[in-house]
Amino acid sequence: MVNPKATTTSARTRDVLTGALRSEMELTVGYTRRRGHGFDLAQDAASDSIDVVVALGGDGTVNEVVNGLMAGTSEKKPALAVVPGGSTNVFVRAVGLPRQAVEATGVILSALRSGTSRLIGLGRADERYFTFCAGIGLDAAVVRRVEQARRRGRRSTPVLYMRSALGEYLFDAIRQDPGLTIAVPGEPDEVGLANVIVQNAAPWTFLGDRPVHASPDASFDSGLDLLALRVFRPPSTLQTVGRMLSLQRDQYGKRVMLRHDLAEFMVTCSEPQPFQLDGDYLGEREKVKFTSVPEALRVIC
Repeated sequence: MVNPKATTTSARTRDVLTGALRSEMELTVGYTRRRGHGFDLAQDAASDSIDVVVALGGDGTVNEVVNGLMAGTSEKKPALAVVPGGSTNVFVRAVGLPRQAVEATGVILSALRSGTSRLIGLGRADERYFTFCAGIGLDAAVVRRVEQARRRGRRSTPVLYMRSALGEYLFDAIRQDPGLTIAVPGEPDEVGLANVIVQNAAPWTFLGDRPVHASPDASFDSGLDLLALRVFRPPSTLQTVGRMLSLQRDQYGKRVMLRHDLAEFMVTCSEPQPFQLDGDYLGEREKVKFTSVPEALRVIC
């Protein structure tokens, strides 16, 4: 399954990679033609009892494919292999594959020969699955800004993300009171929160080669982790960002809520807030239920 608009692979490279995969398996290539098409192709493959689905693309393509696989009607779901083709490729790097397409393909081929795979858990936000992260508030608003810039022809780079984050924080987020509430079953509600980051794996994202850890203990093998900012005051926010970059565990302070290994929880907002899954902006939401889905998908790696 190939995204022909993948930003870090050329048509020639993609032909070479599909040729290498075809040498080890009976391969049918499908090209995504629009947003959401990866879901349709993966759902068809899962319903047809295909053994392995290979996705060549970025994190958005991977998210569509994963949701399609989970929606398939066959009792046995195909295994997933991912060849990185995006600008950041968080999922690929989180499962331990190289971020370069050729090297990752080599690892996948070796794993197919030896029968090596890994069973991972997924997160679910309402009815949509995610592989590594979700967010409500500031981080989703930054994703929205980046996507708007990319539609104007800008390349997705760490500089673009940093500028978008700074602009969103200074001109919008710091003036708002989103009034987020987190409800964990059996616990008192946490109210008056400013932003929520949910992780199914670590890291949360990458800034170039540098991993950014909001919840450093998040893992495909445990429940969901979350980090919630209580305020957007400049000193405390900058301190939190610095700790994300330096990986200083458990030192966020009282203005940050950090939770590990949650089975489910609900986030509600006093007014609609930006929402993202796996780095794709999905509009605004007033309420989202998050659920951990353990051992949901087999990954070739």
